[in-house]
Amino acid sequence: MRNETALGLAEARGPWARVLRFVLYAALFMVFAGPLLALMVGAFTPTVDPTQFTLWPDRLSLDNLERAVDRNVLDYLLNSFLVVGGGLALQVLVSVFAGYALARKRFRGSAVVLVLILATMMLPEEVLAVPLSVLLADLPLLHVSLVGSLVGMIVPVAAWGFSILVMTEFMKEIPKELEESARLDGAGEFRVFWQVVLPLCRPALGVIGIFGFTMIWDQYMLPLLVATDPAQFTLPLALRSLRSDDQVGIGVLLVGAFLAMLPSVLAFLALQRSFIRGLTSGAVKG
Repeated sequence: MRNETALGLAEARGPWARVLRFVLYAALFMVFAGPLLALMVGAFTPTVDPTQFTLWPDRLSLDNLERAVDRNVLDYLLNSFLVVGGGLALQVLVSVFAGYALARKRFRGSAVVLVLILATMMLPEEVLAVPLSVLLADLPLLHVSLVGSLVGMIVPVAAWGFSILVMTEFMKEIPKELEESARLDGAGEFRVFWQVVLPLCRPALGVIGIFGFTMIWDQYMLPLLVATDPAQFTLPLALRSLRSDDQVGIGVLLVGAFLAMLPSVLAFLALQRSFIRGLTSGAVKG
């Protein structure tokens, strides 16, 4: 019985086949991981040539990191963590409750609600910038301005159509017999949701967790609309500001870029199993 590769080709054997696979894997590694390694090495290299990167530095140093700290990069990083922490917590909370209502409850207009949620994903950020800035300057009903505060960067990302749709479709696949059995045992609505439905949604929570983290972490337009002082900048917005400063060297920018990249990588590694299970859960039904 011969083994086949992902491309449907018969797997070759022998020393030359192993050498070919090694060369192929090394080339793929350099294409995808090479730029990230070059960024990391450049961030901790004392003198950086902006026209040339290397994977083998002569000497590593923390000089660029010290200069980045002097430029308040760590403060911008803290702002980013505060925004992504509060925003992601609210986003997951809204997504699971909205998904539960849309997937497990029947009410008039549910299809219209789904269409409206889907429509929010079709609009680019540039179109939403003007009405969003008006709403943040004078919040309806409360008449409070969120401009100039980190809260103004958190509230708009509390609901995201992608996360709601993922949770809705995932919860639709949970057998209703489980809920009926729990209710026969005397469980209330909240207990059914918390102890029966939500534990089965861990793969979907991993998916919306990774995508939500990345979406909030990479926000540029929203902090640009809300921040009124450099002390309120998040790291992506601060990198643009540092790039326009002639006194900032390329090493400081590389440190900032490395710090901006690292949390997304760590978040993916932490939620990797749930993420993969969430993506493949629909492919194993039979």
